Amino acid sequence: MSADARGWTVRRWLTLLAVTEAVLLLAALAGGGIALSNLTDARNRLLDVIGAQRLAAIQLSTALLNQETGVRGYQLGRQPDFLAPYTDGVRSQADAVTQLRQLGATPGTQIGDDLDRVLRAASTWQATIAPTITPAAPPPTPAQADRSRTQFDAVRGALDAQAAHLATLRTEGRSDLDSAASFLTAMLVAVAVLVVLLFVVLFLGLRQVITRPILRLAGEVRQVADDDVHRPVSGTGPREIAQLGADVEAMRQRILDEVAELERAHAMLDRRTRELERSNADLEQFAYVASHDLQEPLRKVASFCQLLQKRYQGLLDERGEQYIEFAVDGAKRMQVLINDLLAFSRVGRKPGEHVVVEAGGLVDDALANLEVALSLSGGKVDRGELPEVRVEPALMTAVFQNLIGNALKFKGETPPEVRITADRDGEDWVFTVSDNGIGIEAEYAERVFALFQRLHTRSAYPGTGIGLALCRRIVEYHGGRIWLDTEAAGTTFRFTIPAGETDEDA
Repeated sequence: MSADARGWTVRRWLTLLAVTEAVLLLAALAGGGIALSNLTDARNRLLDVIGAQRLAAIQLSTALLNQETGVRGYQLGRQPDFLAPYTDGVRSQADAVTQLRQLGATPGTQIGDDLDRVLRAASTWQATIAPTITPAAPPPTPAQADRSRTQFDAVRGALDAQAAHLATLRTEGRSDLDSAASFLTAMLVAVAVLVVLLFVVLFLGLRQVITRPILRLAGEVRQVADDDVHRPVSGTGPREIAQLGADVEAMRQRILDEVAELERAHAMLDRRTRELERSNADLEQFAYVASHDLQEPLRKVASFCQLLQKRYQGLLDERGEQYIEFAVDGAKRMQVLINDLLAFSRVGRKPGEHVVVEAGGLVDDALANLEVALSLSGGKVDRGELPEVRVEPALMTAVFQNLIGNALKFKGETPPEVRITADRDGEDWVFTVSDNGIGIEAEYAERVFALFQRLHTRSAYPGTGIGLALCRRIVEYHGGRIWLDTEAAGTTFRFTIPAGETDEDA
C-alpha cells in the first residue's frame, strides 16, 4: 500500500469499496439479464413460432390427405356427398397456408421453400384430378388413376420433407432453449459466487483498512493506560485514525505535563504541610505559654495591685488610687483576652466528638451561662422549634452564647428582645438570631467577623473583639457559613449547619 493510499480517509476507502462492488454487481446483473433475455427469446421462438409452424404444417398435411380421401371415395362411389372431405380439405389447406405465411414461411426461407414445393405438388395433383370429379365426368381411366397416385405421392414427399425440416428446427429450438437455461443458471451461480466474494473482499478490506488500525491504536492506548504512560502513541491507516492517534498522543503529552505539574504541586503541598505542622507545634507551644507562663504573672500583678488597693485605701490620693484601678483593670482585661485567644486557637485543632443534639438544648445552656447578663439587661429570649444537629456541643453552645450576649450588650433604649429560629434550606439548616438592638451598618458586615475589630470604644461597650470571629471559625469548622443580614431591622445574624443524617425524613 502506497503512502498516498494510507493517507486516504475512511470515507474514501468506503467509497472505493462500494463503487467496486457496485460495478461488479451491475456487470453480473447485466449478464444475468442477457441470459434471461436469451432464455425468453428461445422459449418464445420454440413455442410461438416453431410450434405454431408445426401445427400449421400438420393442419396442411391433414387437409391434403382429406382431399385425397374424398377424391378416392367419390371416384369409387360417384356420390356427391363423398366430395365433402375434399371441399373441407381445400378450405383447411387455405387456412393452413395463411398461418404458415404469417409465421414466416415466406419465399427465400427454408420453411417457405418447403411450403412452395408442397403447394406446387398439390396444385399439380389437384389439376390432374379436377376433370375426374366434375358431376358429368366419367370414371377415371387406369392411367389417370396411376398418374393421380404418383402425383399425390409427390405431395406426400413434399409434406414429409417439410415435416422433417420443422422437426429439425424444433430440435434446434429445444437445444437453444436448453443452452439459454444453462447460461442463465450459470449466471445466477456466478452472481451468487460474486456476491459472496464481494462480501468477503469487503470484510477483509474493512478489516485491513479500518479494523486493524483501530485495534492497533487501541492496543497502544491500553498499554499506555495499564503500565507504560511514557510509551508514544501513533495512529496508522486512514486519515481519521491517524488523526485520532495524533490527538491521543497530544492528550498523553498533556496528561504527562499535568502529572508533572501535580507532582510538583504535591511536593510543594508536602513542604507546606510540614511547615504547617511546625507552625501548629509552635501554636501549641504558644498556647501552653499563654495559658501558664503569661497568666501567672498577670494573676500576681492583679493580686498585688488589689492588695495595695486594700492596704493603702484612704492613704493614697485620688490619682494614686486611680492608677491602681487602671493596673487591676488592665490585668483582668489581659486575662480575658488571653482566654479568648486560647478558645479561638483551639477550634478545630483538637476536634472533639460530633454528636446529634437538640439545638434548643444548646440555646438553653447558653442562656444558663448568660443568666446574670440577661437579668441585668432585662432582656427576653424567644426561640422557635429548633432541629437536631450533629455538632460539638460545647463549640455550638459558644456560638449561641456569643450571639445572644452581643444582643444583650448592644441594646437600644428598650429592653433587648432576642428571637432564635431555624428553617430548612436544601441540605442545610439555616439558624437566625435577631434582636432589636442598635444594629450594624451594611459597610461593616464583613469587618465585624475579623479578629480584634471593634465598632465602638471599650468604654462604651466592653469586649475583646474576638466573639464574632470565634463564631465564624466554629461555624465553618462544622461545614457551614455565617453572615450578617443587612436588610433586616435591628441586628440579624444567620448561619448554616449541614442537616446530613440528622434529617428525620432521610
